[in-house]
Amino acid sequence: MVNFLLMKILTVDIGTGTQDILLYDSRLDLENGFKLVVPSPTMMVHRQLKQATQRRQPVLLYGVTMGGGPSQWAAEAHLKAGLPVYATPAAARSFNDDLDKVAQMGIQLVSDDEARQLPMDVLRLRLADFDFQAIAQAFGLFGVNLAELDAVAVAVFDHGDAPPQESDRQFRFDYLDRRIRAENRLSAFAYRGEDVPAEMTRLQAVVDSAQGVDAPLLVMDSAPAAVLGATYDPQVAAAPRKLIANVGNFHSLAFRLGAGGIEGVFEHHTGLVDLPKLEHLLRTLADGSLTHSEVFEHHGHGALVYSSEALPLGQGDFDVAVTGPRRGLFKLPPNPGGLRPYLAVPFGDMMIAGCIGLLSAAADTMPELADPILTSLHQAGGGAAPWET
Repeated sequence: MVNFLLMKILTVDIGTGTQDILLYDSRLDLENGFKLVVPSPTMMVHRQLKQATQRRQPVLLYGVTMGGGPSQWAAEAHLKAGLPVYATPAAARSFNDDLDKVAQMGIQLVSDDEARQLPMDVLRLRLADFDFQAIAQAFGLFGVNLAELDAVAVAVFDHGDAPPQESDRQFRFDYLDRRIRAENRLSAFAYRGEDVPAEMTRLQAVVDSAQGVDAPLLVMDSAPAAVLGATYDPQVAAAPRKLIANVGNFHSLAFRLGAGGIEGVFEHHTGLVDLPKLEHLLRTLADGSLTHSEVFEHHGHGALVYSSEALPLGQGDFDVAVTGPRRGLFKLPPNPGGLRPYLAVPFGDMMIAGCIGLLSAAADTMPELADPILTSLHQAGGGAAPWET
């Protein structure tokens, strides 16, 4: 039975550069919640692979599917150095769901049995986005016990398992469209662990890696989680209709939100947009003229507009609320006559925007937990200090 007086939820937002962790305690103001910002799992694997390359040591990748990016670049550098990389099928899908393409990179695919028979000098690296034991040990060093949790919520970015010959960009955007049309709210991108769609393989891998965690599990797409978290900044919350952009290390996503829910969305690759391009996308999302083809043909994921009622800019305190690790794009350099950005800081910390979004989604998706979460999200200064609990 859930104890509403004392509820603890571990929230973990896993990005490309960092994993941002907030331990929610219903007795505390959210500003007093214990938090960690540490290297992301893919950055940790990247570092271990670079060290193996320097030692000229062969590597086996095993475990489950996780985020690629830095880990894939390090694996490619390892191969270019003339060193072998072995991978089990589940781990190999971290780089591409099409295992033939992984093999074309030069990675040698092995079964679990074959992996166990590799020589002992092969470095074994376990792939997983979510490592509960490592997080629990880190908190434990500071005397914080994660033994009794009411839920665990984890966010990752998932392209999904696109069928052969289908663009993974189009596949992901079709998925976004289906979710919005089914449930027009940001928390539609969150699932209980047992309800994850089969095609969302990275979300499912988080579920698989959380086996043994003695608490209900929620998993969510990280970009909507960050945007949802940003809505709890007081200035953002006060605007009845708004643009919110999450400028991530790999992907930039923006939602246009109104009283009826999601009015429009686009998603692009951050590395392919500069400030003028990003501002153009935001302006056209606001006025409703942005098209899917414009974004997709520029190698982004796409755009969809669900409401014909334009969002006027230049009338409120800001034009676009911005969150994400690359939000500094809006400052360097500012565009003359450009959009007026507001850097959202829910509960005083931009880095936990995704964690706050996970909490909000948990209240929607796990109604048995909703009352204390919503009280915490909407209170101001009403919780105890840590030394009073």
